[in-house]
Amino acid sequence: MADGMLFNIQRFSIHDGPGIRTTVFLKGCPLSCWWCHNPESQAAKPEVLKVESLCIHCGECREVCPEGLDAQRCIRCGACVAACPTTARQMIGKTMRVDEVVAAVIEDAIFYEESGGGVTFSGGEPLTQHEFLMEALECCRARGLHTVVDTCGYTSGERLMAVAGLTDLFLYDIKTMDDAQHREYTGVSNEVILKNLEELNDREAAIWIRLPIIPGFNDDEKHIDALARFLANLRSVQQVNLLPYHETGTHKAERLGRAVQPSRTTAPSRQDLDRLAGILASQGLKTRIGG
Repeated sequence: MADGMLFNIQRFSIHDGPGIRTTVFLKGCPLSCWWCHNPESQAAKPEVLKVESLCIHCGECREVCPEGLDAQRCIRCGACVAACPTTARQMIGKTMRVDEVVAAVIEDAIFYEESGGGVTFSGGEPLTQHEFLMEALECCRARGLHTVVDTCGYTSGERLMAVAGLTDLFLYDIKTMDDAQHREYTGVSNEVILKNLEELNDREAAIWIRLPIIPGFNDDEKHIDALARFLANLRSVQQVNLLPYHETGTHKAERLGRAVQPSRTTAPSRQDLDRLAGILASQGLKTRIGG
C-alpha cells in the first residue's frame, strides 16, 4: 500500500462535490497563490502550527526544542507538540497508508448512499502524490464509491489522464486567463492548466470549474467575459462555482509562523458576485455562488 501525506480528513462535507462527502486533504502544492485559504497544504512536509489563544506561556516547548523554537531552523521533530500541555502546538501533516484512508472513508458510506455523495481528494494538489492518489482512487472505485478530484490542473497531461480513468468528477480550479498575471500571483504559468482542461474536455470527463473571486485580481468584467467564452466551448463543463475570497488563510499562515503581508483585498460583495455570475450565465454556463 502506498503512503500519503495528509493534513485532514473532513467528514460530512457539502462543498466539495455532490451530496455528503468525505474530503481527503493531501499536503503539497506546486502553486503559491497569495490568497490560499489552506496555506498548511502548500508544503509537502509536516509543519508545526501554534494556536496563540491556547498558549499559557509555560515554556515547556522551549525546554525540549533542539533549535530553541527558531521557526527558520525547525526540523519538525514534534518535540514541542508532545510537550505542550494545552495543544497550543499542533503537528499539521500525517503519513497514512491507502488502506487506512479508505477505511476512514468507508465509515460514512451510508451517508453517501442516501445523498449521492462519496469521496473527494483535495489539497494542496492531490496529483503531487500521484501514486498514492491512483491507488486510493482504485480502492474507492472498487467499493462502488463516487470519486471526485479537486485539482489546480498544474501537472503532466499523462498523469491527469491516468487519474481521469478513475474519477467520476473533477473540481477544476481556474484563477485567471491572463498568463502573466497567473505567473505573478501564483508562481506558475497557466498554459499547462488550460491545456489540461481542454484535454479533459476532449476525454468527456465531468468537470465543475471552481473560480476564486479575488477583488482587484480577477473580478473585472473583461476577464470574466473572456473566461466565460472559453468555458462555453467546453462541453464537459457542467457548472461554474464562484468562490468568494476570505481571510481565513491569513490567520492560518500566522499560526504557521510565516511572514504575513497586509491584506491586499477584501471579500467581494454579493452584488458583485451576482454581476459576475450573470456574465458567465449569459454564455449558457450553469453558475453557482459558493462551493
